[in-house]
Amino acid sequence: MRNLLISLLPILILSCENKENKEDLKSTSSAEVIVPEFQTILDSSDLEGAILIFDKKNNTYYSNSFTESRVQHLPASTFKIPNSIIGLELNILENERTIFKWDGSERYLPVWEQDLSLRDAFQTSCVPCYQELARKIGVDEMKKYVKKLKFGQMDIGEETIDNFWLMGPSKISPYEQVYFLKQLREEQLPISKSTHETIKIILEIESTDSYTLSGKTGLSVYGEKDVGWFVGFVEKHGNVYYFATKISPKSNDIDRNDFNSLRQEVSIKALNEMDIIE
Repeated sequence: MRNLLISLLPILILSCENKENKEDLKSTSSAEVIVPEFQTILDSSDLEGAILIFDKKNNTYYSNSFTESRVQHLPASTFKIPNSIIGLELNILENERTIFKWDGSERYLPVWEQDLSLRDAFQTSCVPCYQELARKIGVDEMKKYVKKLKFGQMDIGEETIDNFWLMGPSKISPYEQVYFLKQLREEQLPISKSTHETIKIILEIESTDSYTLSGKTGLSVYGEKDVGWFVGFVEKHGNVYYFATKISPKSNDIDRNDFNSLRQEVSIKALNEMDIIE
């Protein structure tokens, strides 16, 4: 790690507000390390929020703000991870090659105006594809599986089945995102092995000789400020680093397209600062 000015604070990792997840989110031997450079990365792009990284081998969390890392917000398109899991478990989806058929209607992005495989729909974050999937899953199954997966606190109802992750009171914190990803990567979720494997396939973004990067972005435009997510994990030399970045613009001067790209950019800079990605 590059000459980080850090303070090591061994503590009990506090749980989030979700009482059902309380015991699962505790870790009696984890440490928290403040990394001022993460805040510098955010400040340089006129952003506020949290970058949270968990080093599995050293059982240590790194962040610019552990308080902000426990603040919950709408999951936005990071919910496409559990949405995909539930679709696979219910056999609505078969594998990463399952096709979402385009109905010919105009969509927000041209890339969505075609038949898309599950992997492509996931990587391009096709909102109408996943809204269709949510409607097929239905309220009862969605509630049951979200509870089993322990993915934050989702508010699911008949009127919101295809948008509860985009607007309303649903919420999840960076800490909860990291916990969920750890359970997924280590195949500890109460789902089939084949579903675990398929989700890992669609999550993969980049694979090099030294590391593999997997993840999912999200953008919430509901509320006073946009909130951008980038969550995932890096596998490198036998270790795994889980991360969850949740950011908002400090001012209205940032163009939304620029803000969208910053979700990954600041995360990669933080991973680079930690010598996780070269």
